[in-house]
Amino acid sequence: MERKFNKQPKLHIRTGDSVEVIAGNSKGQSGKITKVLVEKQRAIVEGVNLVTKHVKPTAANPQGELKKIEGSIHISNLMLIDPATGKPTRTGRKLNEQGKLQRYSKESGKFIPDPSK
Repeated sequence: MERKFNKQPKLHIRTGDSVEVIAGNSKGQSGKITKVLVEKQRAIVEGVNLVTKHVKPTAANPQGELKKIEGSIHISNLMLIDPATGKPTRTGRKLNEQGKLQRYSKESGKFIPDPSK
């Protein structure tokens, strides 16, 4: 069902989550999400999908350089690591004791704590 007011889709991952890459060149690597690009449905994971960036020479850096930075990965290629078991898991949403929707692990059935708290 499409959302009425906030048209951005709900994603299964958030900034601060530990994830594992399940497809692509970086398959099998894991790391922490540093940024989520909601409009493009991509995420930047620290230490994963390193790309080479050419930096032009400047007055401060007359030589110029090659920098390795993290590139973005589509969120469909990422799987959340369950904090309880330490294994990748699918996620769902259900009501917690306070009556709010919260993410839970479909493998263990336990709620996933909010990474921002």
